[in-house]
Amino acid sequence: MSSLMSKPVGLRDQKKAETRQTISHVATRLFIERGFENVSVDEVAREAGVARKTVFNYFLRKEDLFFDREEELRSLVRAAIADRGEQSPVRAFQALMRTLLKTGHPIFRMSDRPIQFWRTVVESPALTTYARELQVTLANDLGEMLADAVDRPRADPDARLAASMLMSALVVAYGDALRAFRVHQDPVEAFVRVMEHGFAGADAAVAGTPYV
Repeated sequence: MSSLMSKPVGLRDQKKAETRQTISHVATRLFIERGFENVSVDEVAREAGVARKTVFNYFLRKEDLFFDREEELRSLVRAAIADRGEQSPVRAFQALMRTLLKTGHPIFRMSDRPIQFWRTVVESPALTTYARELQVTLANDLGEMLADAVDRPRADPDARLAASMLMSALVVAYGDALRAFRVHQDPVEAFVRVMEHGFAGADAAVAGTPYV
């Protein structure tokens, strides 16, 4: 009885995920083609075949339609730190980032598409502001996860410092990888070089703490 009743729930969740992805893909395509400020939520809804209300059921802000992997990244990091075993929380985070890069996860994908994506961000004041806010938010969230992992206060400066340095390393590494891709150099090599330098800096900054 319970197994029979669980199937519709799974189908509903799958349908919701598919609808969310469709809306996001349509929005991203329109924003890249025409510019963020030149596309309305109504147009996104119409193109995706859903109601305007449905769009806001999945995305709180118009900007969220473009930056739609925020919660996925949080979930991956949260799981990696929770399941780290004997690793320190910072090492677990670093290992996850290396794995995502090695496996070609969309978060770190290097192709023409991300270049178009970030060009759209640069050309939009709203998206540029949101991207900066998102970086700060993710760093704050990572700091809290690190602090929770070692039973320290969430405002612990060592956790905040480590998180800020780790996130900054990834942002700079990703930017340099896209630059390398544009000039026909190896983007992964560029990413790894900057990322590992940043990770080493973070390790040094919180050496002697339970975070490393």
